[in-house]
Amino acid sequence: MTTEIEPRPPLPPFTRESAIRKVRLAEDGWNARDPAKVSLAYTPESRWRNRSEFVNGREEIVQMLSRKWAKELEYRLIKELWAFDGNRIAVRYAYEWHDDSGNWFRSYGNENWEFDEHGLMARRYACINDLPIRETDRLFRWPQGRRPDDHPGLSELGL
Repeated sequence: MTTEIEPRPPLPPFTRESAIRKVRLAEDGWNARDPAKVSLAYTPESRWRNRSEFVNGREEIVQMLSRKWAKELEYRLIKELWAFDGNRIAVRYAYEWHDDSGNWFRSYGNENWEFDEHGLMARRYACINDLPIRETDRLFRWPQGRRPDDHPGLSELGL
């Protein structure tokens, strides 16, 4: 039985415009915080390094994201294109969240992505650092979900 793979445009090779669009689509997906839906943007055998965790395949992606968003409450993310070439994109990002004790953090990271010909992410390598912040120092205050189009990005926020 052959399963038809649903393309996830934009497809590689990326232009600047299509890479920016791909980054925004990834940001939107992660801000929705639906692990099963997010996992569909990755190949069934996708390989990740996320902090010190190695994740293999969609089932492990769902498990990892479920743990992540159970811990990182009121998660809000902004991603920004750093570089692109062919089927690869590099991004930088920041997200804000709090733990179950009400301690706020801004997490900063960089990711390297590699896509297959269908526009699914086959590889994701992430480095992330958490910075404790005061609630009053938060910059990401839109309602949970997709970042509004008029909300500043990382560069505009000086991050």
